[in-house]
Amino acid sequence: MDDSDPFAAPQRLPTVTRPLLGLTILVVEDSRFACEAMRLLCLRSGARIRRADCLKSARRHLQIYRPSVIVVDMGLPDGSGAELIEEMAHTAPRIGVILGTSGDDGANEMALEAGADGFLAKPVTSLATFQAEILSRLPADRQPTGPRILHDEHVRPDPIAYQDDMAHVADVLSEKSDPETLDYVAQFLLGLARSAEDHALASAAQALARTRASGAPVTSDTARIAGLVQERLNHRKAI
Repeated sequence: MDDSDPFAAPQRLPTVTRPLLGLTILVVEDSRFACEAMRLLCLRSGARIRRADCLKSARRHLQIYRPSVIVVDMGLPDGSGAELIEEMAHTAPRIGVILGTSGDDGANEMALEAGADGFLAKPVTSLATFQAEILSRLPADRQPTGPRILHDEHVRPDPIAYQDDMAHVADVLSEKSDPETLDYVAQFLLGLARSAEDHALASAAQALARTRASGAPVTSDTARIAGLVQERLNHRKAI
């Protein structure tokens, strides 16, 4: 593992309580809510976190430094996360651990086919699951020594981040309503709503995705999505 960030602190060895100490994790994720969850998971685990919200930003990061781990959302505003995963899987030196993530159940296979080492299904809130997915793929010299007590703590991101994501979707829908944009909105909201346990919004996102896949008119599904998003912005719904 390179982790060649020119501004990184000297590498520290992992401990039982902070098993990812010394690692830098690049999270490529457009959702502020999902990023906040990842930040909390990294903080609890001892890892440094870097963030990119699109493919272009991620590639810019990777020109400067090589993280120990990269976690890539499969649906990004400027393309599929599978593109970046495939690039990283064939780049030498290879990033030590490459993981895909999505709220779409079918994205697991896509990530692995692109070259990912594993997959994190959203919502990613379990500390034990997060650590295990990374630790199981690290070389022996990056593993914590001695027995490790697993505390299955679940992180809960700040609701303000959810509001930021609602505002993002409202902006996207106000600018475009072409098929590609609607596909992006559906997958973005599905992962977000599942993470926030917002069942009404998750159901609406699934309905939009199904309608898009069938080729049927999407006017009513799009209007339903827009209404739910606006409702959450207007009332700052507690989650």
